[in-house]
Amino acid sequence: MRYMEVSEAAALFNMPERRITLLCRNGKIAGAKKEGKKWLIPENAKKPADGRTREAHAGSDGTEQNEKGKKRMSKYFGTDGFRGKAGVVLTAEHAFKTGRFLGWYYSRDHKARIVIGKDTRRSSYMFESALAAGITSAGGNAYLLHVTTTPCVSYITRTEKFDCGIMISASHNPYFDNGIKLMNGDGEKMEDEVQDMVERFIDGELEEIPWAVEDKIGETVDFYSGRNRYIGYLTGIASRSYENCKVALDCANGSTWMIGRAVFDALGAKTYVINNTPDGTNVNMNCGSTHMEGLQKYVRDNKLDVGFAFDGDADRCLAVDEYGDVVNGDAIMYICAKYMKNKGLLPDSTVVTTIMSNFGLYKAMDNIGLKYEKTAVGDRYVYENMKANNHMIGGEQSGHVIFRKYAHTGDGLITAIMLMEVLVETQLPLSVLAAEVKMYPQVLKNVEVDDKEKTMNDPAVKKAVEQSTEELGNEGRVLLRKSGTEPVLRVMSEAATYKDCEKYVDLIIDAMKQSGHLQKIR
Repeated sequence: MRYMEVSEAAALFNMPERRITLLCRNGKIAGAKKEGKKWLIPENAKKPADGRTREAHAGSDGTEQNEKGKKRMSKYFGTDGFRGKAGVVLTAEHAFKTGRFLGWYYSRDHKARIVIGKDTRRSSYMFESALAAGITSAGGNAYLLHVTTTPCVSYITRTEKFDCGIMISASHNPYFDNGIKLMNGDGEKMEDEVQDMVERFIDGELEEIPWAVEDKIGETVDFYSGRNRYIGYLTGIASRSYENCKVALDCANGSTWMIGRAVFDALGAKTYVINNTPDGTNVNMNCGSTHMEGLQKYVRDNKLDVGFAFDGDADRCLAVDEYGDVVNGDAIMYICAKYMKNKGLLPDSTVVTTIMSNFGLYKAMDNIGLKYEKTAVGDRYVYENMKANNHMIGGEQSGHVIFRKYAHTGDGLITAIMLMEVLVETQLPLSVLAAEVKMYPQVLKNVEVDDKEKTMNDPAVKKAVEQSTEELGNEGRVLLRKSGTEPVLRVMSEAATYKDCEKYVDLIIDAMKQSGHLQKIR
């Protein structure tokens, strides 16, 4: 029998090389064998089923779909990891078992190398120790980046050839929550089937993993140098000096508390930093991208040029202009995409958004010939679309913006750098650049119903949605979507005035009431 290497199979099947390797490891390609460090695939092998079937409808956090098309609710890992109150929903035992499974899984044909980063929450240190103990007890090596950002872990994982990366953070949540985010060797969100296996191991549904003994026990390695390499990478992205630019950074008492200043100082900016004194319990507390008022006042009071606010793990960034007005993720995407298009850096002239991006963004993009795609809510779906269609920029209104040339995930510091590139080259203030996007008023109401599917398909509800859409025409829109975890429908409207928004949201809710589906408005 003749065999081909992974690269040849990837080209033949039109699948990523890493995907082919994972399927070989899991026995999904008949006849595949390993020689040394290489997998060999029979030339007559059939294209394997991809297996990645997590449902991507709006609001479906944690909902998956198996090969037969039946929905399966993930018990622990949602679209953004395993998250919940530390010590209650997410425990040190969960972390230890996660580490044990990954340490064993990636050590089956070589000694696993797994890199771990964490944010500033008090519980992050506990989970770091538990994960490292689990990894090493199963024979893998754990490399500790210590306090750093989620995109730093992603970058180091893919550039330093780690088997996988782990970030300990609950992002923008309060300090008493925490989370475990898993990344594959490409620095992307972990494949669903691997996370499924982790869940089954946690619940005792898989065979027990052998304990490493003697010299097979893994090592825990201080990998602080990886964080420094990431800082060097960020400074290398900028093409010009930020000298004479007065820049404020709100670090949310989180992962950027040291990295943020290091990057902007290195680029020549006059850097002003607030909320950079983490104590383990103050991450995101009245600060950062979820509480912009502090940065707004700081920029105004100190007459600064621009401000950037990050969340706890710095995978998102929002901006403040020189007047202290917030510039959200939609406006940031517009400004950067327009600049990239004009510079010939956006070959397809396309921006990937989610269905929750503001109607005003689409109007502004239409005006300058930018195309766009809409995905379900979640940066996971944005990135999957970008990768599949070779798009270069995409993101969410919340500030998760992905520049695929530089990162495989949302990176708040890269977002800030890319926006600074536009400011410095155009010599225009942020208020002027953002003025081209007229954000439409938006009203969103959460409605508890007896049955989500029946309500959405009820003729009266569908008629109300159609009527609203027809009356709004090109001056607004309505959106009805399901929560993935609750018996709730989210009714949203964007229009020229808040009064119109309320009118159409209430029209749809009234149809639910008249049809007997409405339980209560939350």
